[in-house]
Amino acid sequence: MTSNFSEQLLEYRLSLPVLAQDLKVDGLLSDEDESRVGLSAQLKVHPLVFLAEQKLAVASEPGAILTMERLLTWLGARVEQAVYRIDPLKINVSAVADVMSRAFAERHRILAVEVNEDEVVIASAEPCIRSWETNLEHVLRKPIRRVLADPRDITRHTGEFYSMAVSVRGARTPEGKGGVGMGNLEQMLEIGAAAEPDANDQHIVKIVDWLLQYAFEQRASDIHIEPRREVGNVRFRIDGVLHAVYELPAQVCAAVSSRVKILGRMDVAEKRRPQDGRLKTRTPNGNEVELRLATLPTAFGEKLVMRIFDPDVLQRSFEQLGLADNDLQNWHEMTANGNGIVLVTGPTGSGKTTTLYSTLRQLAQPEVNVCTIEDPIEMVEGAFNQMQVNHTINLDFSAGVRALMRQDPDIIMVGEIRDLETANMAIQAALTGHLVLSTLHTNDSPSSISRLLELGAPAYLIKATVRGIMSQRLVRILCPDCKEMGELDLDAWQQLTQPWEIEPPKQVAQPVGCPKCRDTGYVGRQGIYEVLVNTRAVQAQIKPQLETARIREIAMGEGMRTLRLSGAARVARGETTIEEVMRVAPQLDI
Repeated sequence: MTSNFSEQLLEYRLSLPVLAQDLKVDGLLSDEDESRVGLSAQLKVHPLVFLAEQKLAVASEPGAILTMERLLTWLGARVEQAVYRIDPLKINVSAVADVMSRAFAERHRILAVEVNEDEVVIASAEPCIRSWETNLEHVLRKPIRRVLADPRDITRHTGEFYSMAVSVRGARTPEGKGGVGMGNLEQMLEIGAAAEPDANDQHIVKIVDWLLQYAFEQRASDIHIEPRREVGNVRFRIDGVLHAVYELPAQVCAAVSSRVKILGRMDVAEKRRPQDGRLKTRTPNGNEVELRLATLPTAFGEKLVMRIFDPDVLQRSFEQLGLADNDLQNWHEMTANGNGIVLVTGPTGSGKTTTLYSTLRQLAQPEVNVCTIEDPIEMVEGAFNQMQVNHTINLDFSAGVRALMRQDPDIIMVGEIRDLETANMAIQAALTGHLVLSTLHTNDSPSSISRLLELGAPAYLIKATVRGIMSQRLVRILCPDCKEMGELDLDAWQQLTQPWEIEPPKQVAQPVGCPKCRDTGYVGRQGIYEVLVNTRAVQAQIKPQLETARIREIAMGEGMRTLRLSGAARVARGETTIEEVMRVAPQLDI
């Protein structure tokens, strides 16, 4: 190497003047910037952090900025160490915390990030300090592989990882496994529950806070806490895909679930039946967030799912949600009618609730009375009146609609049409001059008409009341910072668009992966939609012996796009991939 690093002693801590001089030698820093930063007063932060915060221009590349990523790449090439981005979702926190003590890690400003069978990977922001390597290799009895990392990440994650590990250890029961027996499952659960730590223990409080904080930071939509025989798994759903986050001892897992149940005002003692609850908290940046809680008794304890509802989603326009052009116009026309039924269909997690709430927020003007019956209330919204299903007092959807009809409503939202009685109440509400919005669980829009017929609703009433149906799915959107254009797989395109012949694009975008998208290639999700307007031609086909394929054919002749064709349009615009659309959109039998 021809840098000053090779001329310094082995134990050399990075300094600002030396870094600035080497950056100038390599053409990354101008003479003026090198002189200015070299004269800076004694730093209170790491010199790499100081340089990155200055947002200096790269001398050899007009318009480029000397970011932390660029600095680490440059430094890594000089000292022959790979650059490592610390992703907490990919790190076994308990394993890395056992590699060395917190005091040792903080003293040498290092952090273990991987513990493999044949090596331990150690992240550092001081590549020329090696005094700790020999001692650590001797203790670990494994070779060490050094990597470079952002010093801010090392400092932050050192505190968080060790605090989490200490909390988990502190929350363990003295009995270790808690004396869990292997008799029948009920007996095993009772013994396990009796040995769990106190849910209000400060260690448990810190664990719950840590999980919520990371879920917010990683854009998680759901947190899963799943008990198993020896350990409990914590997983986050991010952009529709589950990621393993942490493994907790069985007793700690049970205490964490109890802590969340306390916060959600649920019955902590009742572990034999499913329960629902909700809580409101704040993200690290101060935004209020609602979480819907649901427990499920399993073989090894209560499984807990926390669904995170970000209120900012409801502030987004339909265009930001992915609904645009003719589909958006048709949706507005269907919901602008003062009466009739408008349905949204799709599986769980396809964005139906967001679509309905966003629509209701636009419709809920001061002169309009908007009422909902939900199971459960997804998000509390001040713009309309919300009622929750309560089966213990026989308040179901049909009874709720019947009650709402006496509340002088203009618009009624029914959480889901599940049975004939609810369908009939929705039809009666539509016939008496109300706009009814609801959901169904069907694969596509034409199938929803068949579903209503199967429930027992008369064809002539469906024909008279249903204004339209929108089916939707959520597809992951390619990361704009790293996606690359590539050759189109013509066979995959034809499989996506069959049996319709759609002009293929010359190139399509492909996922690559970068720090901003956590190396997944995708950031966020948007909807693909299939909007069926109940026109006269479609109404003529609504009869007891209905042919779904014929309705689809007529609707497409009038401009409807199927889910796959809607997804194909996004592929052609470079927003997502063929594989992603085919993963979520159903194949139609034509």
